[in-house]
Amino acid sequence: MATDPAPHPHASAEEVEAAYKDPKLANVLYHDWEAGTYDEKWSISYDDRCITYAVDRFKAVAGDTGPYEHALELGCGTGFFLLNLMQGDVIKKGSVTDLSPGMVEVALRNAQHLGLDVDGRVADAERIPYDDNTFDLVVGHAVLHHIPDVEAAMREVQRVLKPGGKFVFAGDPTNIGNFYARKLGQATWWLTTNVTKAIPALNDWRRPQEELDESSRAAALEAVVDLHTFDPGDLEKTARRAGAVEVRAVTDELTAALFGWPVRTFEAAVPREKLGFSWAMFAYRTWQNLSWVDQNVFAKVLPREVFYNVSVTGKKPAKRD
Repeated sequence: MATDPAPHPHASAEEVEAAYKDPKLANVLYHDWEAGTYDEKWSISYDDRCITYAVDRFKAVAGDTGPYEHALELGCGTGFFLLNLMQGDVIKKGSVTDLSPGMVEVALRNAQHLGLDVDGRVADAERIPYDDNTFDLVVGHAVLHHIPDVEAAMREVQRVLKPGGKFVFAGDPTNIGNFYARKLGQATWWLTTNVTKAIPALNDWRRPQEELDESSRAAALEAVVDLHTFDPGDLEKTARRAGAVEVRAVTDELTAALFGWPVRTFEAAVPREKLGFSWAMFAYRTWQNLSWVDQNVFAKVLPREVFYNVSVTGKKPAKRD
């Protein structure tokens, strides 16, 4: 197999090759690679739009909005979930961990810019470097599918939670949702890159080949770091085996995902300057309206397994007198 250029300055070509056989190394390399542009890639912000999204997503799963005194985010990425929950007054003080040093660095920088009380550590979710009974809340967003041993991570979550403390993991892919999202994304990428290449009038809508090649290499490594998809019922069982009580999994996004994945893929395939604010508002408002339809119509009549996202919550048992 040919070796690709290292995805970030601190990774050798040999490390990249090894990552295809080592999911944890792949997670470090891929997320370090993505850290500097991740917020832009996924339209992440720290304003009313994403604060509302994070708080609404949390409440839909947890059933409340706190406030919680001290929370930990596992697999924090750039800090999207925890920092927006803090701005939404769900959390007072935060700690972040991620296997990727690059992501922890960006998350802490984002927290500093927002004036939020956050500390961070580079850490494996299967061995959380905090003492027993430390946190009132543990959260994560789109993280469980990256963890090799989800049950081991859940046991660690139970350990670091205070008695009666809660966890909320949101935004992981279901088995069925992942299937149609991947297929739609692949079809959109193929169609966009080939049509813009084949039709001369659309050539300036095609990103430079170097950038497309880099995106393809990132996508190949992404396939290594995406380790799991979930059945909601099985995820509930995993949390209970880890010792959690009051466990509940909920799902969301069906038509919103059918729309959103082609849109995100299209945005990644064309030069950003070709789109602009009007496109961004169209995409966001359409996704928002479809999410409302999913929640208020389809969620009432369709099985939870067909939706794209699964989120799970539960508690550490309270101490007995």
